[in-house]
Amino acid sequence: MTTPLFPPPSVPLVPIAGSAQAFPVHRIYCVGRNYEDHAKEMGFTGREPPFFFLKPADAVLVAVGDAPTTLPYPTLTENLHHEVELVVAIGKGGSNIAATDAMQHVYGYAVGLDMTRRDLQNTMKRDGRPWCIGKGFDASAPIGAIVPAAEAGNVAQAGISLRVNGEVRQSSTVSKLIWNIAETIEHLSRAWTLQPGDLIYTGTPEGVGAVVRGDLLEAQIDGLPSIQLRVA
Repeated sequence: MTTPLFPPPSVPLVPIAGSAQAFPVHRIYCVGRNYEDHAKEMGFTGREPPFFFLKPADAVLVAVGDAPTTLPYPTLTENLHHEVELVVAIGKGGSNIAATDAMQHVYGYAVGLDMTRRDLQNTMKRDGRPWCIGKGFDASAPIGAIVPAAEAGNVAQAGISLRVNGEVRQSSTVSKLIWNIAETIEHLSRAWTLQPGDLIYTGTPEGVGAVVRGDLLEAQIDGLPSIQLRVA
């Protein structure tokens, strides 16, 4: 039997609201431009086919409790953007999942942010290169506690918002997703075999913008634990 050269890295864990258990993270999938008004502010229009990018599992930054969680300002950027998102936690895997069956695969929901090194992302877009350096850096996927689906209420109609230093930057409803939760799972599961432990960041509404060191971010989705982050 072979043995590891060094201790295997631990699996990132996200707390489950009201439980002593935690959700082990397998992969992080993100949906691009999934709110029409956000697509427009990024220079695009219309209902385009869904597209996806990934973040490393250990990009998660767990943000729970009453005190703000420290969000380290990443290297190599001078334009760090916030993007508040509904996160779908997958509890049952599968491939080629029909939209009509998709909700059976959802374990629960959480508030998340897709932090973005926008200047690096824009450079990669311009040069026709992958976005990884703009999207997949350390602590780029803050997330709050996961609420089981049966306890989360009507997430599909929930309000979603983000404040920076008390000022509303983003405010919309999950109902404005171009590709809803079930459709997103259907499309994703055609390209990858989804596994228990997968997280899907479903897209951000309009109002994305830059944050600087010292800013306080407050992200909220109705029915889910809100999160607070202090940019270090």
